[in-house]
Amino acid sequence: MNPFYHLGLWLYRLVARLIAPFYSKAALFNRGHAGLINHIRSRVEGQAPVVWFHCASLGEFEQGRPIMEAYRMREPNHKILLTFFSPSGYEVKKEDPIADWIFYCPLDTHRNVKRFLDTVHPCKAIFIKYEFWYNYLKALKKRNIPTYLVSANFIPSQPFFAWYGAIFRRMLRTFTLFFVQNTDSASLLNRIGFHNVVVAGDTRFDRVWTRAQSDSSLTVVDAFLHNSEQEVCVAGSTWPRDESILLQALKAHSSLKIILVPHEVDVLHITRIMAQFACFHPLKYSLLAASDPILPASRVLVVDKIGLLALLYRYGSMAYIGGGFEQGIHNILEAAVYGIPVVFGPNYQKFNEALDLIRLGGAHTVDTGAELAAQFGRWIKDPQAIRDEGEVCLRYVREHLGATERVLEHLMDKCLT
Repeated sequence: MNPFYHLGLWLYRLVARLIAPFYSKAALFNRGHAGLINHIRSRVEGQAPVVWFHCASLGEFEQGRPIMEAYRMREPNHKILLTFFSPSGYEVKKEDPIADWIFYCPLDTHRNVKRFLDTVHPCKAIFIKYEFWYNYLKALKKRNIPTYLVSANFIPSQPFFAWYGAIFRRMLRTFTLFFVQNTDSASLLNRIGFHNVVVAGDTRFDRVWTRAQSDSSLTVVDAFLHNSEQEVCVAGSTWPRDESILLQALKAHSSLKIILVPHEVDVLHITRIMAQFACFHPLKYSLLAASDPILPASRVLVVDKIGLLALLYRYGSMAYIGGGFEQGIHNILEAAVYGIPVVFGPNYQKFNEALDLIRLGGAHTVDTGAELAAQFGRWIKDPQAIRDEGEVCLRYVREHLGATERVLEHLMDKCLT
């Protein structure tokens, strides 16, 4: 495994350098990793025990946050060090007070791993959901540092369960304990000989519930919707294909407003969206003040700022979840917690909550703009259906709370010395 694995890491770094002039995320990745170990050494200090949390990106951070918050309350004398792999997570959360230190995770080479662990000396390592880094996991095991995987979701198609999966199963042997989302994941692990498994649930339920209890409001959005009797769809984390079918659906319903929150907010993408929806007099969030007059013809608010989506769902009577025509849908729980029904594209099969809510009747899937227009039409004509299906979503979230507490029961053992 090692030669091919390290070749892959080398190629990844090389590609990141080559495309950096043309791709902003690659440029951020390169800048963030320049002198990274020395930067970590200059920042991490003190004798308090350090608990290392690692997240791939922003979505995994939202899963890990309830654990970090609860751990901080239980062990206020411990330090929390948080690392990200993706710029999408680090650049948004690098100043978040949830952790004492926040860094990019140094690439998983033997040298980086040794220097990082020698500097940080974590007493525990907590990886969120899908993070499997061979050299880090091997070194943590060798140093007898308890290592946990939280909110894990295993599916049969993963290489761990394939006939060729022996080399991948080596990584699983390094974990002290797996906290999985459901019994299906536990059964898969049991089948290949892993019984150090706790069915804890998904910490995202706790996170969206806590956040929804705040009474935060956005004055710009309040102004956009002021005195509006139209139904409001919050379209979250959209990609170009999502935006195309939303445009088709919007044209079919004059009694609909859309708060559009793209997945990417670079200038080119936002400019294209503004032109695409020009006939509806779209407004750009960053240029709109609460005191600005809103034309009745303005039916689209384009949110060109990262980090607001979870707050924006509270304004919707329905939600469209983006990503269903790409690699997979965005977090639908952020919308469901507000008691509104959701709709999304066809690529949702890897998401348990999507499968569950479709079965329960709180969610729907569409393949075309015509199908989306028809779904919007059903909701607009039948407000009671919106309420009933929204209640299904809210009840589903309530029934799945508590994962954080179940994880903390096992994490609060004293750090090894």
